[in-house]
Amino acid sequence: MPIADPQKRQLAVQRRLMVKICMKCGARNPITATRCRKCGSTALRLKNRELGAKK
Repeated sequence: MPIADPQKRQLAVQRRLMVKICMKCGARNPITATRCRKCGSTALRLKNRELGAKK
């Protein structure tokens, strides 16, 4: 079910895409994180923000 309200859609996109992913354990972390909340690693990357089907 697609979200019709533009404000709710923008909020949903931010919650889903604006995170950092730990390259060691794969945990999702806040965008402001410098260390992983699960394993403590500093190897974080930004989540891929391109929308579309996976290959």
